[in-house]
Amino acid sequence: MHWFTALFVVVLFCGAAVRWWLNLRQVAAVRSHRDRVPDPFADQIELASHQKAADYTLALARLGRWDTLLDLLVVLALTLGGGINAIDRAWASAALPAVVHGTAVVLTTLLLVSAINLPLSVWRTFGIEARFGFNRMTPALFVSDLLKSLLLSLLLGAPLILVVLLLMERAGSWWWVYAWVVWVAFTLLVTWAWPTFIAPLFNKFTPLTDEELKSRTEALLERCGFSSKGLFVMDGSRRSVHGNAYFTGLGRNKRIVFFDTLIERLQVPQIEAVLAHELGHFKLHHVRSRLLLSLVIGFIGLALLGALARWPDFYTALGVSNQAPHTALLLFLFVLPAFMFFLTPLAAWWSRKHEFEADEFAAKHVDPRQLAEALVKLYRDNATTLTPDRLHSAFYDSHPPALVRISRLQQLAREHA
Repeated sequence: MHWFTALFVVVLFCGAAVRWWLNLRQVAAVRSHRDRVPDPFADQIELASHQKAADYTLALARLGRWDTLLDLLVVLALTLGGGINAIDRAWASAALPAVVHGTAVVLTTLLLVSAINLPLSVWRTFGIEARFGFNRMTPALFVSDLLKSLLLSLLLGAPLILVVLLLMERAGSWWWVYAWVVWVAFTLLVTWAWPTFIAPLFNKFTPLTDEELKSRTEALLERCGFSSKGLFVMDGSRRSVHGNAYFTGLGRNKRIVFFDTLIERLQVPQIEAVLAHELGHFKLHHVRSRLLLSLVIGFIGLALLGALARWPDFYTALGVSNQAPHTALLLFLFVLPAFMFFLTPLAAWWSRKHEFEADEFAAKHVDPRQLAEALVKLYRDNATTLTPDRLHSAFYDSHPPALVRISRLQQLAREHA
């Protein structure tokens, strides 16, 4: 056995084992606290709501174990199991030009993986989400979204893959630098176009009409020195009862979007506080720093791919016989996540740090008690567990645990007072 084969198998199984172990820890922690609401939330969240959140978390955890097993089997089947080889040989009979052949192989493989994962997505939407009263997605809308996403992926992804493979074949040993420039341009273009041209394909966006909320929001934006293309309400209730708010777009094309479910459930001062938190991410350059980090990671990743594509053992050690640009790209896409998985806690820590900083920013512009009350309502309505396992949360969670975050906001409220 080649040493890289052994390394890949060990890393892959270790990652799956860690995922499974953390999943079991999460289940044990949530079950052990299911019958008692934590004291800081006892006056705001009923026991029935707390138990619903626990049961919802346990159902998602059970689904997560299947997801872990499926990921492991799919990666093994495509690499050492000869899946990529089989797809490559199947397309070889079409006698397509090399770059077109490679694009077809990459797209076919990615579509196959999506199809394999589809049953879990269906079960989450129409099984778990429906059982806990969150799903409003109809089968027709689910299929419509699926077809739109597929078409959009082909329209955007196929040209990008074609260009990258063309550069890998003809641009020499420094092809990856040119590919990175193309990828940066593509990322910025999609980010800019998303709010105006892409998101409306899936949801309806209408200007905010609530005069009180609009007035307070505009005043908050002015205090924070923030400009946008407008305030919009999204019909999130067509698919789910979960509520949220977010910013989207780039440069002058930025939009502020509220889910209609959020507006229905929160009071105006609470919505204003949630918006202040989101504004904090922009004013503290969190969005920019995350985008820059993704570009840096992309640069390093493409440089690594450039080196691996020239290494013959990279193909043979992973079960691929055709040493071509498209097989190198596919192997990289499926092998790299196994190694990157162990950096997940670092990314989660950085994200939680940003959440704390955005909370502190919000506390300077609104009453932090309003943000705390809004979060408690969102925890309750979205069935977010209040008692996650400490290690599971540290490894995965992009937001601080509820107890920690609310305690921090209460401290900020005391300092504010």
